[in-house]
Amino acid sequence: MSPVLEIANLSALSIRDGAPVLRDVSLTVQPGEVHGLVGESGAGKSTIGKAVLDILPGTIRVTGGTIRLAGEDLGALSETRRRQRLAETVALIPQDPLTALNPARRIEPQVTDGLRRHKGLGRAEARDRALALFAEVQMRDPERVLASYPHELSGGMRQRVLIAAAFAMEPRLVIADEPTTALDVTVQRQVLRILRDLQRRHGTGVVFVTHDLGVVAQVCDRTTLLFAGKVFETGPTADLLARPVHPYTRALIAANPRPDAEEEGLAPVPAGVIQQCRGEIAAFDREQGTHV
Repeated sequence: MSPVLEIANLSALSIRDGAPVLRDVSLTVQPGEVHGLVGESGAGKSTIGKAVLDILPGTIRVTGGTIRLAGEDLGALSETRRRQRLAETVALIPQDPLTALNPARRIEPQVTDGLRRHKGLGRAEARDRALALFAEVQMRDPERVLASYPHELSGGMRQRVLIAAAFAMEPRLVIADEPTTALDVTVQRQVLRILRDLQRRHGTGVVFVTHDLGVVAQVCDRTTLLFAGKVFETGPTADLLARPVHPYTRALIAANPRPDAEEEGLAPVPAGVIQQCRGEIAAFDREQGTHV
């Protein structure tokens, strides 16, 4: 089975100062697989997702590498064909549902517009499809939700709306950009379970962006760890968490809070490990002849 997403040697830089943003990033996502991108803020996790979706800000320029979606090189397509291919194949679940949803429109058109435009469904068919998806995400009172404005829904309900909207187009790949960050722990667990169940049911590949190793352990089949835009470790999640190879991976796992720990307090990543990571980054940049 061929990967739904193949990223090979993807590099990007900031046009403001020439500093690398992504450094030779490679990863693959198989159909039906959840692939986690984990790392601290600024590691490049969301930038990879935006590069796939072709929505990078104007301050970032891709300088090398390829992105293949369902076997098709996106960089080789015309802009019109690339937009069409992305609309047909990829969906995004953004981080903050309140800002992602249009506050001036009811929920129904925000879920059904894509179905009517890209799938050719009539209004009634699109509405029925939305209601069926709301049932899949365990939405209470779906008729009322369709008629509501975003501010009339709770955070968990808004996130379920976005998950339903993402899967409405039957995408082969979903990019989930920290979709549970704004939720409390109880709702977060429910949303993660719904997302995982829906992904398995539809056989969808998922790129799951997060900084939370606990979430990675719950939902990700494979995980890629990033630091300063460079891949430091990648592999099956169970192996990466149980037998980490890089010191930075081991330090992040050790810093993760453990409810069964006898002593209170957090273990920060040692300064020596960060220094080592920065040294590896500097050596890589010198080798590539890029800005350090």
